[in-house]
Amino acid sequence: MKVILACGGTGGHIYPAVAIADKIRQHNKNAEILFVGSSRGIENDIVRKAGYDITHIEMYGINRKNPFANIRTAYYFLASRKKAAKLINDFKPDFVIGTGGYQCYPPIYAAAKAGIPSAVHESNSIPGVAVRMVEKYVDRIYTNFPGLEEKLKYKEKVMRVGNPLVSENIIKADEKTRKTLGIPDNTEKIVLSFGGSRGAPAINEYMIKFISEYAPKHKNILFVHATGKNGYEISQNKLKESHIENLDNVRVLEYIYNMPLWEAAADAVICRAGAMTISEMALGQKACIFIPSPYVAENHQYKNAKLLSDKEAAVLIEEKELSTEKIKENVEKILFDKSESEKMKRNISAFALRGASEKIYKDMQKIISRDLFALIKREEKER
Repeated sequence: MKVILACGGTGGHIYPAVAIADKIRQHNKNAEILFVGSSRGIENDIVRKAGYDITHIEMYGINRKNPFANIRTAYYFLASRKKAAKLINDFKPDFVIGTGGYQCYPPIYAAAKAGIPSAVHESNSIPGVAVRMVEKYVDRIYTNFPGLEEKLKYKEKVMRVGNPLVSENIIKADEKTRKTLGIPDNTEKIVLSFGGSRGAPAINEYMIKFISEYAPKHKNILFVHATGKNGYEISQNKLKESHIENLDNVRVLEYIYNMPLWEAAADAVICRAGAMTISEMALGQKACIFIPSPYVAENHQYKNAKLLSDKEAAVLIEEKELSTEKIKENVEKILFDKSESEKMKRNISAFALRGASEKIYKDMQKIISRDLFALIKREEKER
């Protein structure tokens, strides 16, 4: 079996593709898997570390601020079709899957023209530009959030599978976990907060303010915050100004390497609202405060979080409305109102769909078999 996986831009597009590739390899050790991405993107490191080959097809989005930049966009768009057609002809895949980013379009379009089956996966609650570009050409549209089919033209192609995760193992918050993390014996509750690998300045600012005010008065609550690379030094300086840098119940880190353990142990989680983060929180049945990034395409993080907030599955605070008071109010609601936190955990679990990669693999096999059977039938008729 030969499969092309096209993705790029963000981890939310790349990790699902890696999860699908891992599932294919699990079922078929001899499968040939090739990733398509951008030479400029983080997909290069992620894909190679996962043990897969990657080739590049460059694409650029439309620049609404600088129309002259779209000359380059048009050039690469046309060039990408030609390069993708050659790639399909040379590699001869049995199936092509896109998981988001502009890099999805060229190989899926080329596959459709060559009569090779394909699919696209949308992890967010609204269809991205890439999905809308290829929905006409693919055989299947895999989705995560319920109701997405209403926002697409080709509703009959939609199959809700959830988000493919590299690991779906749920870690229990037991004594072993607490010892591994070095959680103090007097800790009764844990608040975990983070804004992504690079950090989020607004989340850093208000979480440090909140922790500085709240932690000294609540020694039985452990606060664990990841600043990201860009916010670590500033955050540490703020802690020193507040004289709480040495408190046993405060841990402010640049990056949390054992995140699954902390997520398991946490009673309240404060974070962005990317689709993969939401899927992980839903699987772990976590009570969450989502602060969506306002700097993402089509404001999709807000729409993700709003969908959960409307179902009373999470708290939504927009970044422009962020304050220490709002954080305090909602953290206390989660930590000290058991009925509220249990309701949120119960409701967010409805967004947890397990086995997405397995479902995609099985459906992919059906589509390949269907197309092969149709080809055989055509050849028999022509004889």
